[in-house]
Amino acid sequence: MLTVFNTPPPYFTNNEVKDILFSRYKIKANSKLLFSDRDQNFLIKDSFGKKYILKISNPSECIDYLKLQSETTLFIKSNNPDLRVPNLIEDIKSIKKDGIIYFIRLLKFIEGKFLKDIVLNDDSYFKLGEFIGILDISLDQFDHKFKNSDFDWDVQVIDLIKSRLTFIENENDKKTIRYFLDAYKSNVEINSLKLRKMYIHNDGNDQNILVDRNGRFNGIIDFGDMVYSYRAAEPAICMSYVALGKSESYKAMANILKGYHSKFPLKNIELEAITYISFIRLCISVTMAAWRTKLFPSNKYLLISQEKAWNYLRKIRHEDLELFSKKMVDYAQS
Repeated sequence: MLTVFNTPPPYFTNNEVKDILFSRYKIKANSKLLFSDRDQNFLIKDSFGKKYILKISNPSECIDYLKLQSETTLFIKSNNPDLRVPNLIEDIKSIKKDGIIYFIRLLKFIEGKFLKDIVLNDDSYFKLGEFIGILDISLDQFDHKFKNSDFDWDVQVIDLIKSRLTFIENENDKKTIRYFLDAYKSNVEINSLKLRKMYIHNDGNDQNILVDRNGRFNGIIDFGDMVYSYRAAEPAICMSYVALGKSESYKAMANILKGYHSKFPLKNIELEAITYISFIRLCISVTMAAWRTKLFPSNKYLLISQEKAWNYLRKIRHEDLELFSKKMVDYAQS
């Protein structure tokens, strides 16, 4: 079955983008191609210095999913105007190239530094967790007909991890993934019906979160992975990416969880699931990359953070996950 993950991304030139901007939006502007995975994104700057983001979606993208994203950012803005999200400027449009239909969106550009470009300490990790909690508070009552229940980046869909083990050549690495799958089943999947669900951003990593000129975490971009899933997955995903590349990951992860919990409290059973959800997210990441690099060997975006993710999973496998989780819960509640 064709999905956005096994369909080649769009390929539009800067000249084609110029034509699109003028014919569809009456904008004369220059464009710069940005890194992307399955779509094609351009930074747009018009003659007045105003900036936009033009997104050309993967040809296998579902229009209902794009509408979900647009309605989500509007909902967030209506609930909390201080949160900066990439709102749609006009309705979703479509264009045809070589007989293929693509959906295009012009989005508000958000100024600020990416999380990856700043130095963080214990206090800033706590504030990062607070920001993720505030974001979820603004999303708490959001509902939509489109649930996207089988999305590849959803931590609920762990069968996809198993199906991609064949693309991992190292047997010890396969054992590592199976170890975390077993831990997830025993500590998360077994309690699935007790874990609250809501729409979440689902990708709070250091390339999506923005810091303003005053050092405040108040912006987030790229709602292209959002899902209706465990509420606990939102902070867990942020924690998983923060852990990468650190000799000791516990303190940074714990401060994010403590910050989130201080703003948007989790139940004990959700707190206890957080550690295992964080690690399963990294398992999704490395198995997805192993599969998709075979499909798209020239896509360098797929390799971002993979070495760090593998190194972390190999290392953390030898820790006592139950103790790690207990310490995390105790710290969040202290």
